[in-house]
Formats: sequence, structure tokens, C-alpha cells
Amino acid sequence: MEPGSGSGGAGPAVTPVAAVLPAGGSGERLGSATPKQFCAVQGRPLVSYTVRAMERISWISKIIVVVSPENIETMKSIIEKYGHERVMIVEGGITRHRSIFNGLKVFAENEFSNHLLQKPEVVIIHDAVRPFVEEDILSKVVLAAKEHGAAGAIRPLVSTVIASAADGCLDHSLERARYRASEMPQAFLFDVIYEAYQQCTDYDLDYGTECLHLALKYCNTNAKLVEGTADLWKVTYKRDLYAAESIIKDNLSQQVCVITYVKEAVAQVGFLLHEYLKSQIKVEAVSVSLSKSDSHLQDLFSGQCYNFVCINDKKYAIQETQQLVDMLEKSNIPLLYPVVLISVHLGVSENISFSIGMEELTRIKKFAREVKKKNILVYGLLIQYKNLFNSGWYGGSWLSAYLNGNGLQ
Repeated sequence: MEPGSGSGGAGPAVTPVAAVLPAGGSGERLGSATPKQFCAVQGRPLVSYTVRAMERISWISKIIVVVSPENIETMKSIIEKYGHERVMIVEGGITRHRSIFNGLKVFAENEFSNHLLQKPEVVIIHDAVRPFVEEDILSKVVLAAKEHGAAGAIRPLVSTVIASAADGCLDHSLERARYRASEMPQAFLFDVIYEAYQQCTDYDLDYGTECLHLALKYCNTNAKLVEGTADLWKVTYKRDLYAAESIIKDNLSQQVCVITYVKEAVAQVGFLLHEYLKSQIKVEAVSVSLSKSDSHLQDLFSGQCYNFVCINDKKYAIQETQQLVDMLEKSNIPLLYPVVLISVHLGVSENISFSIGMEELTRIKKFAREVKKKNILVYGLLIQYKNLFNSGWYGGSWLSAYLNGNGLQ
């Protein structure tokens, strides 16, 4: 199988691929008492976004998160709260290289695990504080590592690198066009990188930072360099947290899919909402019918990642909302950013009170809390009116009046 068919599909032709995520930093440069990997971004710990990016890729069989001893319980609670899968926590060392080495040992040394995990052919090493990693670059470095033994993402230098002399004056500068910044992810044949770490000196383990250099120095493996994308940057300073939050917010509302049923009244509301959104905000809106066999909706899932407005006239429509969540989960959409799902319930009867009791409300809130762990944010909106379609008030005016009057613009 070859890469390129999506998160839920085929991957690099290796069995298996594992990932090691060093997450043992102290957050000293961030200037915060909370290590940066555990800082909340849009209410979710940064490390959770990175783990989510990895676990959405089916061909990564195991994700090893290496944390400092004092943060093991914190990491366990994150895994439980957000329902992360295929994740194993390993106690880190006092330096980055020692932590990565500990992460590799779970595949080769019994004392680091109750039972040895299946040794991967290729292992990915990626910082837990680089949350915006996509499947495409991961696939490229894995395939390159399989061919060359090691591979890593690179980016052009932004600033010129200079060296200072002993007196603090300029000694020389490097020609920027010839050099690149080493980024993550990196990938290695497991036997290559593990042998390199086994041969490391204490000086390498305590002061080194570059895994590709270890493979070259101890295994004579010259890594293939793969041009990376601009979003591979590492959260290091407080301003980076703000930038990460901004990226996630920007991806919250790129596109909207309006989902309606075939009933005339509901379909008309969907049409009006579609037209209203198009006239008020710059989003794409698509009207489809929600059905288990709706290939149009499934095609949408396999393409762009949408936010959803699901309109129905049932009193309790949590089953339909669950169906949509299930379809999202089974799709190839990498939910690196939150997806917003708004369930709109229309009360069209003139005589029967259309309200939600406490028991049902509790059930809906519980459902919303559960799917939030999957990066899907569910909201409910209840609209009650008296047969406006038969009364002749049949244009966009009632919908516009409702939206304007309820602060939903």
C-alpha cells in the first residue's frame, strides 16, 4: 500500500510504524509554571492536539509519549479525558536525548515495559509541542527513511546565523542560502536510530539535540532531507501559544454544511439559512439530506472539513446527531481542529408545547461532553413558532428577524 489515501486509509508500505513524542520540557522559555505541552489552547492541552494528529493516521500503530516523572499522572488524565487511543506513557530522562532513548527502549528492553511492544520497521520522532503536523509530511519522511535509513523535515532559514569570537565580536557568518533549519517530524529505520542511541556518549545524551546527527555519527546513515511546510513550527514562547490558538480559531469556521431532511418546512428553513449565511458571512454552505445511504454527504466528509448545522423537526433528535458524529468519525477527516456541529430543532406545532425536559437535557449535555473529547463541539438550538409557512410570512424575513434578535450573527 502507498501513502496518500487519507488518514483512515493506506499508508507507507511498512508494518508497523510507531511514533515517539518527547514531552518532557519544563516550559522555562515559556515563562510559565505549567510546561508548554500541558498549556491549554482553546481549552485543550497542547499535547492532546499533537497526539490527536498522530492517532488519526491509521498506519501509525503505537504512539509513545515521553514525559517527566512528575507529569505522568497529568498525561494519564489527558489520555482518559480526551479518549486517546494507541498511546503509551513512558518516563522521560533528564535531557531530550535521554527521553527519546527511553521511548525507543519500550520496543527493545524488557525493563521499560511489562511486555515488549512489536518493534516497528520505522519510527517517527516528533515534538509534542508541534501540533500542526499533517499526514502528508509524515508519510514523506517515513518513506524516505525506509529508503535512506533516516529522514527529516527542513525549512529555509529566516535569519542569518552568525558566530561570535571570544571577545564578543563577530567572528563569521554562514551563507544563509546553503543552510536549512532542522524541523520535525523525523523518521528512522528503528534499528538505525536505536543502535545510534546505544552507542551515544554521555556528552551526546546530555548536550546533543539533533537525532539525524546521531544516525550519521554512529551509523554512517546520511539522512534524506524533506522540505517541510510552514506550519511545522514549535511552540516555545508564550507568543507561540497565542499563534497556535489563532490558527485553531481560524480553522473553526472555514466552511459550513447545512443539513436538512426532505420535509418541505424543514428543507425551506435549510434553504433560507443557506441564503442568509451566504449573505452575511463568507462561508460555503451546502444543503443535503441526512441519510445513512447519503453518498453526497459522505463525499463531503472525504473532502473538506466542514462545520455543520443540522435542522430537523423532531422533538428529540440526538440519534440523528449521533449518526452524523459517527459518520465524521468513520470518515477520512483529520480532526486536528475542532468541528462545530449545531443541531437546530424546529417546533412547528401550534398546540403542543415544544420543550426539553431536564432528563433529556442532561442526556444531550452528556453526549456533548463525550464528543468534545473527539474534537467535535456540539451545540443545540430550539426554535418554536406557529406555522409561519402557512401564514404567508414565507420569505427570509422571519429567519433574519430571529437571528438578529437572538444575537447569532
